[in-house]
Amino acid sequence: MTSPRRAPGGFPVVGIIGGGQLARMCAGPAAELGVTLSVLAEADDASAALVVPSSPVGDHTEAEEVHAFAQHCDVVTFDHEHVPPHVLDLLVAEGVELHPHPAALRFAQDKLAMRERLTGLGVPCPRWVRTDTAADVTAFGDAVGWPVVAKTPRGGYDGKGVRVVADAGELTAWLERAASEGSGLLLEERVSFRRELAVLVARSPSGQAAAWPVVETVQTDGICTEVIAPAPGLDAGLSADAVHAALRVAGELDVTGVLAVELFEVEAVDGRASFVVNELAMRPHNSGHWSMDGAVTGQFEQHLRAVLDLPLGSPRPHDRWTVMANVLGGELPDLYPAYRHVMARDPEAKVHMYGKGVRPGRKIGHVNISGDDLADLRERAAHAAGYIQGVVTE
Repeated sequence: MTSPRRAPGGFPVVGIIGGGQLARMCAGPAAELGVTLSVLAEADDASAALVVPSSPVGDHTEAEEVHAFAQHCDVVTFDHEHVPPHVLDLLVAEGVELHPHPAALRFAQDKLAMRERLTGLGVPCPRWVRTDTAADVTAFGDAVGWPVVAKTPRGGYDGKGVRVVADAGELTAWLERAASEGSGLLLEERVSFRRELAVLVARSPSGQAAAWPVVETVQTDGICTEVIAPAPGLDAGLSADAVHAALRVAGELDVTGVLAVELFEVEAVDGRASFVVNELAMRPHNSGHWSMDGAVTGQFEQHLRAVLDLPLGSPRPHDRWTVMANVLGGELPDLYPAYRHVMARDPEAKVHMYGKGVRPGRKIGHVNISGDDLADLRERAAHAAGYIQGVVTE
């Protein structure tokens, strides 16, 4: 591993394991903060490797490669949660400063551990159980009502590793695989919810924390396609409860960096609006992309501030509303003409592309638009994202 070039003046090097779009979008804020980024990338054409000069190629599952990378960094953080525990344990043993620490990260890596810990803290969760056998599945489904939601404890994202099943027979292959791995499956009741929400908070090693407004997330086929900040029409009590829960989770789990808490808004309990926690992510998150252009301090700058234990910036929104629309891969491999068209059609749109090859359904960019007219912003953001994808042609 080659050593990254350090900026003069004693400014640190932040290492990021993983070369995806989250690492890529840290590049601009890092330059503005005066710190150097180094990224352990999957390939020399990975999203972040295209814009970060120090992007050695390495395998995040190989302890020696990750250790060699970390030796050149003052602090190491993550583009994803998939670094194996044995690799993290080696880094800790060698004194590498990791944020979040593996003791916290395990609750984002392992959904069963997350459910057990949140339940122990009294944080609202769907009814759930670990299951190892078809009989367990049947007993849980009969108790909470069919269908139920089955999740693999590790590795799922964007709808992967999640199935809605009507009987135990649909999980035969998953149960066999889980038995061979000794992992079990997570079963949850299928929650009847009004909409999906998310809370993003950031917390530093010294314990300073900041929270952005609660947002609404819109999912299509298990993939987030739109985020509205702040969530329109959100009950003030629910908003306060959700932010308090996210900050408490960050503190109790000793999370450092950005924490995303995905929620389901459910029917009121005893007259008070309510929610249950769906997932946790301990890194910048899709639900926070709006903050790049819509808040005083965006999530990528805040994440860098947090892992370096710098004073956190203000999360205050610039405008009444910001809408983020994800750009998904479509049938157009050549994106640049559509990109130019969108910028010309709507100069107020902020278009962020990830330098990734087009694959149907893949997140390849996003569009942010801010202002006072929510309906107009949603239409414009959707039009811009759809045009780049190729599903809108005028």
